[in-house]
Formats: sequence, structure tokens, C-alpha cells
Amino acid sequence: MRLGVLGGTFDPPHVGHLLIASDAVEQLSLDRVVFIPAALQPLKPGSAQTPPGVRLAMVRALVGDDPRFVVDPIEIDRGGLSYTVDTLGTLAAQQPGAELFLLAGADVLTTFARWREPERIRRQATLVVLTRGGEDGTVPTAAPPDFPGGAPVFLPTRRVDVSSTEVRARLAAGRPIRGFVPESVADLIRSAGLYR
Repeated sequence: MRLGVLGGTFDPPHVGHLLIASDAVEQLSLDRVVFIPAALQPLKPGSAQTPPGVRLAMVRALVGDDPRFVVDPIEIDRGGLSYTVDTLGTLAAQQPGAELFLLAGADVLTTFARWREPERIRRQATLVVLTRGGEDGTVPTAAPPDFPGGAPVFLPTRRVDVSSTEVRARLAAGRPIRGFVPESVADLIRSAGLYR
């Protein structure tokens, strides 16, 4: 089995997350993408987050019944700081023989050396950097020469100009988010009174 692993705070999850997961399934011939909401991000200490259980519910609403996607609460259930190296180890134990593909944004090119045990992560999973055109149309195609474990796989994805930060800002300003998140996620945001 070929499993994509897409982690993040998902605060909130949005259509961009679905589109990059779809691109990964198609271009990497993945059997499934596992969405893993973080309990606490180690590289974002002290940042305010929506409670983990609420973010988990939003990710479940995001993926709905699409058989290509599954949501795993592994990091939320474990609690504390969410380290990818631990999550990949647990997934490998739960899915013996599965080939894991860690899906990450281009920002990983500058932050990965600060992750816990980056070399071990590279042994556990194929690192896939999801690239999309920048403002000038260019996309990263190479890692820094000292990138831990050597060059990752680069996967071009569509450019989706939506972010969780923008969704939160729109809601705080009282602006609509139709088209930014599926209606199922918008319903959860409204019912919980989030981001106001």
C-alpha cells in the first residue's frame, strides 16, 4: 500500500488541502492520503490554536466520505508536541509493509533541518515537497546542498491562493468564506463560533 501522510494544524482546513491531496493521489499513485491534525506544533510554540478535538472534527468534515482520504487522530490522541518522526514510526507499525510518502509544503526546504531527527524521518518515508508557482511563476526544484538526507521528491501541484490564515482573517472581519472551505466545515465553524 502507498500512503500519503499530510499533517498540519488545519486551523481551519480548507479546499487547498483537498486539492493538494488529490494531486498527490493522482501523481504518486497513492492508495490513500492520511490527514493528521497536530496536537501542538513544535515549530509554532505559544501560537493560539483551536482546540484539537474541534480541528479534528473540521478535518473529518473536510474529507467527508471520499475513499481516497482518511483522518487519523494519532497526534491528538498522543497529546503534547507533535513530532513527525514519532507519527511515522507509529504509522509504520500499524501498516507493516506500507510505503509512506510525507507530503509537505515548500517551506520544508528551510525548516526541515530543525525538525526532530530529520535523517530518521527520511528513512521512514519518502519526503515529497508540494510545489506551486510563486508570484513570478517559478517553483522550487532543488533543495539546499546540505538538506538532510539528500534531495526530496518535488511534486508540482496547482496554485491555490487560500490559506488557513486568510480564512481566519476573513471570519474575524465578518467576511464570507464560501468557496474557501466546504460547507460542512463552514457549518462547524459557525456552530462553534470560531475565529470571531
